[in-house]
Amino acid sequence: MKKSVYWILAIIITLALSVYQRMTGPTYPKKINVELNGQNYKVKLPRSGVQHDEIVTLEGVPSDAKPQIHYRRYPTSDDYTTADFEWTDIVWQATLPVQPVGGKLQYYITVDGKDYPADEPPIMRFRNDVPASILVPHILLMFAAMLFAVYTFLLVITRKAYKKWLWITVGTLFVGGFILGPLVQHTAFGPWWAGFPYGTDLTDNKTLISFLFFLAALATLKWKYNKWVVCLAVLMMITVFTIPHSAYGSEYDYTTQQLKR
Repeated sequence: MKKSVYWILAIIITLALSVYQRMTGPTYPKKINVELNGQNYKVKLPRSGVQHDEIVTLEGVPSDAKPQIHYRRYPTSDDYTTADFEWTDIVWQATLPVQPVGGKLQYYITVDGKDYPADEPPIMRFRNDVPASILVPHILLMFAAMLFAVYTFLLVITRKAYKKWLWITVGTLFVGGFILGPLVQHTAFGPWWAGFPYGTDLTDNKTLISFLFFLAALATLKWKYNKWVVCLAVLMMITVFTIPHSAYGSEYDYTTQQLKR
């Protein structure tokens, strides 16, 4: 099999994993269907905000809907605050007030007397804005690390030389996850590291777990069963990277008025 085919397979697998992780993460907008006058309207409710008031937009919902938004700080037992959406000649818009870094708002909307979503209101977490000069290289390198890992795996199972790509995978993962990753974390929330042993951030912890398995693969390069260690490291990386991004991350405690990691 030509190596170009390996790259195509690696890209397809990596793209599928990336899309899955993105769509299942707690920062991805929550999609709901709003019913009005016998019509269904698809609406996206944002779940990530930066340090300014956030606008919730109901695109496509007609001007006679008269929707409302209800929100409260999370996790608290506060009563919901209710506000009307405003019609802007194009769409309905409502404002969610800015919260401290790591602060969260739980909210839902009401249209024609019906609450959406009725079962699980979305939660918006606020952060500092991260410059593209930091965020984009981090995302690209993490994407590349997954791509190189899958490519290495394909080389291993087809009995091709793989050691060079194992080193490239580890190097890419280190720069993306342990140099740029903490820089993104620090810029967005303050702490440089929110994983073990300091916090419960799954993004940091899953990066650490994956990296440790790849270090084991490097440490056993001269072992005759190294290929199985490499396969285990790649499969572990795929497994942990299917865990939703940004879950159990930094959170502002409204009782102590401090950021928890």
